[in-house]
Amino acid sequence: MKQLLFKLKESLISVLPITLIVIFLNFTPIVNLSPKEVLVFSISAILLIVGIGLFNMGADLAMTPMGTHVGSGLTKAKSIMILLSVCFALGLFITIAEPDLTVLAGQVKDVIDPDLLVIAVGVGVGIFLVVAVLKIVFKRQLASLLMYFYMLLFALATLLIVSGNGDLLALSFDSGGVTTGPITVPFIMALGVGIASTIGGKRANENSFGLIALCSVGPIIAVIILGIFAEGKLDYTVPSYVIADNVLKEFFINLLSVTEEVTLALGLIVVFFFIINFIFLKLPKRKIIQILIGVLYTYIGLIIFLTSVNVGFMPIGYKLGTQLGENPWILAIAGFILGLVVVLAEPAVHVLNKQVEEITDGNVSKTSMLIALSVGVGISICLSMIRIIFDFSLLYYLIPGYFISLGLSFFVPRMYTAIAFDSGGVASGPLTSTFILPFAVGACMAIFPDGSKVLSDAFGIVAMVAMTPLITIQLLGFRAVVARQVREKIAMKRILDEDDNQIINFM
Repeated sequence: MKQLLFKLKESLISVLPITLIVIFLNFTPIVNLSPKEVLVFSISAILLIVGIGLFNMGADLAMTPMGTHVGSGLTKAKSIMILLSVCFALGLFITIAEPDLTVLAGQVKDVIDPDLLVIAVGVGVGIFLVVAVLKIVFKRQLASLLMYFYMLLFALATLLIVSGNGDLLALSFDSGGVTTGPITVPFIMALGVGIASTIGGKRANENSFGLIALCSVGPIIAVIILGIFAEGKLDYTVPSYVIADNVLKEFFINLLSVTEEVTLALGLIVVFFFIINFIFLKLPKRKIIQILIGVLYTYIGLIIFLTSVNVGFMPIGYKLGTQLGENPWILAIAGFILGLVVVLAEPAVHVLNKQVEEITDGNVSKTSMLIALSVGVGISICLSMIRIIFDFSLLYYLIPGYFISLGLSFFVPRMYTAIAFDSGGVASGPLTSTFILPFAVGACMAIFPDGSKVLSDAFGIVAMVAMTPLITIQLLGFRAVVARQVREKIAMKRILDEDDNQIINFM
């Protein structure tokens, strides 16, 4: 109970800033929400706090231990084919059931068949999870793999533009961002830790990162390939982002829908885990009971979290966008402020930060990670609002952004590069797709009321949220390198300035 109260306090601190900002904006002339909208949003925020608290508790008790045991157990089996086959299946089925992806697919159902989109993304994640595991097994550098795959990705993006379906480019990059959601992240990250710790080596901690980074590339390539071969006109209809007249009825409809999605998603992981446990792991009964209790916490927490953001946050995000969009420069500033705080409420961010602090023995603290992520996401949403205002291609950001982030990988410790690229996938979680994306759609509708620019300009914001932490966290590493060199120079100068008469005994 003490641990649960700590988790709830942690989630309160995470959700409170964005809640207060929205309520504060309502008291200014630029935003006008009805009392009903404020009430529904406030209740949703309270539910969000409970949901995140329960989820984080469940991640500690179940999701992380499950991933670690599966990774170490399959590696100890000494069959690379079993390990790779199970990883591909996990990547495919967990992604198919990932709630984040379902939310995105539902918002673009007029453009691309949701089932086709989900399956394509699932295959992409499965293939690249296999690539990520091979990276750990054969101890390959993450930076060189990312360099190769992003060159391939941008070459395919060029083909997509040439094919005449360039409007799907933003959706392709968004697919990579939403795939690594609250269910996928804790399990896959722990899977990497389990495999890397079993294989060992002097870079075991560093090798445990990078799975999320590579799993984010697969969906982008998969959706780009779908877009290259797509035929016909891309007609996009803006979904209805309004709070229903009968809020209770809407809440229960969403509750049933989300419960079905989360049951499928967690059910697949639990079934996989128990099959692997029966064949390979054979964990003690006490450990199994703890994991089942953790799964229950995760299950209830995710249902509460996703229901509350669907009912209360999605409509408010859209309305904020439409009203702030009437004043473009206020829109850009508001985007930066919202970005600073929205990442705090992403459930998987807390899982990542805790794991980073543990694996690096506190060298990369949770506080420094949160600051780097917040600044990165704030900049990304501000830049996205500027792109909507001036209506230009997403590639003007992505090409230099990834060029800088991949270039930094040559100057910072490999650990920071791996953490940074994992952070990009984690930062773009469910709150981004259910609050920030509708916010961008609303802003786009305010500036271009015919809705013709939504698919090309509003989409892509998730991709931006996934990209900027790559730069900010690597700059954190760059600062650490420079600070160490400065300390060494000062120490050396102090030694040289000492009295020459001192005798240093080296024996």
